[in-house]
Amino acid sequence: MTAQPDLTNWANYQNEIYLHGLEGRVPPFTTDLTALGASARDHLDSGAFGYVAGAAGSGATHRANREAFDRRRLIPRMLADATARDLRTTVLGTELPTPVLLAPVGVQSIVHPDGELATARAAASLGLPMVLSTASSYTLEQVAEANGEGPRWFQLYWPNDDEVCVSILDRARAAGFRTLVVTLDTWTLAWRPQDLDQSYLPFIRGVGTAIPFSDPAFRAGLAKPPEEDLDAAVLRWVPMFTGTDRSWDRLPFLREHWDGPIVLKGVQRPEDARRAVDSGADGIVVSNHGGRQVDGALASLDALPPIADAVGDRTEILFDSGIRTGADVLKALALGARAVLVGRPFAYGLAHAGEDGVRHVLRSLLADLDLTLALSGHRTPSELTPDDLWSR
Repeated sequence: MTAQPDLTNWANYQNEIYLHGLEGRVPPFTTDLTALGASARDHLDSGAFGYVAGAAGSGATHRANREAFDRRRLIPRMLADATARDLRTTVLGTELPTPVLLAPVGVQSIVHPDGELATARAAASLGLPMVLSTASSYTLEQVAEANGEGPRWFQLYWPNDDEVCVSILDRARAAGFRTLVVTLDTWTLAWRPQDLDQSYLPFIRGVGTAIPFSDPAFRAGLAKPPEEDLDAAVLRWVPMFTGTDRSWDRLPFLREHWDGPIVLKGVQRPEDARRAVDSGADGIVVSNHGGRQVDGALASLDALPPIADAVGDRTEILFDSGIRTGADVLKALALGARAVLVGRPFAYGLAHAGEDGVRHVLRSLLADLDLTLALSGHRTPSELTPDDLWSR
């Protein structure tokens, strides 16, 4: 039985680790979240590792995401009475224990057999929202059961069949997913050499398809259920969720069929941010999909300040792409994000040790965040502003 973390003092994880050292115990794997990718390679086959770690084209956007964080430096304040901190924040009207959410990462069963179920349990144990991908290895209902009373959001890869889309949304709502995150930047897959060189795409093998394959509207369009004719199901699903771009005038369809908050993910231009707000979106995620979609694109962190200037007073801005450390979180918050989404690091933790691995990564990130907030001279995330950063 894993001890219940202290959700009021995230930095205590550091003390736990040092005290365990008195008993000859060390962490299950590294606490350096920037080293997790190299470490996870030993736990994954080449196809799975390439899928998680890979990027579009030359990898320039993936590299730019990290370089954008490195160009900016925190400017610590002294004698700031930061002994006690409070990491709580409010996102879309809901109080969260920290400004960190778990990003939608698909096909998690290629990383660990328990996949999204392990992630859901770890997230719930820390009170952090999990954003479940449409490309889940388990059904909406299975993940909701594993997540229990934990906060959960649902990410939509928008099917081009309206009946299937509505059916999936209805199931998500019934399973307790309260916020809808609509990914805009992945309506078709980018050129991803690491996957292409290995001819590796989980979906064509029926992996990461649990949500549609269990959906009654989707199954109604098949001559045989997926369990009896996998190829036919795959051939129906893949073109249904890839290959179709949409226009802004389609957003009212989602509002008609979803009564909770709607967040648009993948916004990188101020004019698109304004259009999102004008279209009634409750929030946006500034994201370039971790560098997985457009090679040579703007770093997500570089896109954040102009978007915050454009719509920060009109909507809630979340941030995604490149978060690895507590300092990264602080930099994104200082530039206008209300909260951040973290993806690859927890997936690497899942590869190392399943549920416990996800929990270790998240507790490490939050302890680092708490300590860096304190040592930079702040007590709450809301105190951070662009003046707390230096940029070369």
